[in-house]
Amino acid sequence: MSVIEIDESKCNGCGLCQTACLEGAIGIVDGKAKLLREDFCDGLGNCLPVCPTGAIGFGGAAKENKEGVIVMEEPKSCPGSMGRILDRPVGDPASNKEQPGTSELRQWPVQIKLVSPNAACFDKAALLVSADCAAYACAGFHSRFMRGKVTIIGCPKLDDVDYSEKLSEIISRNDIKSLSIVRMEVPCCGGIERAAVEALKKSGKFIPWGVTVIGIDGEILE
Repeated sequence: MSVIEIDESKCNGCGLCQTACLEGAIGIVDGKAKLLREDFCDGLGNCLPVCPTGAIGFGGAAKENKEGVIVMEEPKSCPGSMGRILDRPVGDPASNKEQPGTSELRQWPVQIKLVSPNAACFDKAALLVSADCAAYACAGFHSRFMRGKVTIIGCPKLDDVDYSEKLSEIISRNDIKSLSIVRMEVPCCGGIERAAVEALKKSGKFIPWGVTVIGIDGEILE
């Protein structure tokens, strides 16, 4: 796996890469960004798009070729984490009618841990923050909740991170039109609701928002 390399001559010490790195691999030392823990770097490259000076890139890994000569592998990152907007026909947000085989996902990735707060999909978006179990419990989740929205998901019990920090960045940096929160009825799922509400407070913005609670049997409770 490739890890990032930082050209300190280009680094202006802004700290955006440190904020973007969810693994804590990057720190600011003596006014310059440094890779503090190579073993923490997951190679996903969240730090690359936020660097304003182009000081960060991927380094290659050393390997031995067929002739026994040590060479460097070509730098590479995980293509599965690359941000993209999915070009789909926009369904009627006011309709809950099922459209078999039609996905309402508007962007990739969807995990809160992986999305970039600067992603273009968040511009003027109706944002849906959902517990990942909700889509499995609730039939028609795409048409009922995702239609016309940008969806990001997570599990506060399994992900050992503070979602409120990432969510507040998303709301603060973008013109978010509304915030919808979908959670399961189980107590641990309250963490995703608290994080989203806390993020809204931190942003200082007044945005229409609401919470939907889904029972473990798939019934919509609130």
